[in-house]
Amino acid sequence: MERKSFFVLNYKDPQEEKSITLKALNISDSDLGLSFIKVSDFVFNTENLSVINPEEEKLRKRLESTKSLHLNIYSILSIEEIGLDHEGLRFQKDKSNLVVFPNSPT
Repeated sequence: MERKSFFVLNYKDPQEEKSITLKALNISDSDLGLSFIKVSDFVFNTENLSVINPEEEKLRKRLESTKSLHLNIYSILSIEEIGLDHEGLRFQKDKSNLVVFPNSPT
């Protein structure tokens, strides 16, 4: 069965100091730690080759040999899932129910 959904991720690029929009099939938790996510299987518009978006072409060339991109969660502006068969975004190492107790005075 062919997957009909993908993610549109907007993040602040630390190298270029601007907002970048990236399309990908997979977003998951990263092995780098709790404050990172892994983005892989990048999607680029290849349907209409007569119209070329220079920003997308620059990003495609930058990521052509990249297997996965690990982004700090604080650089992410938004994640949108597009498509009819979306399953939602779930992380296996999700610590959102983590309870932090206040420090006691010493």
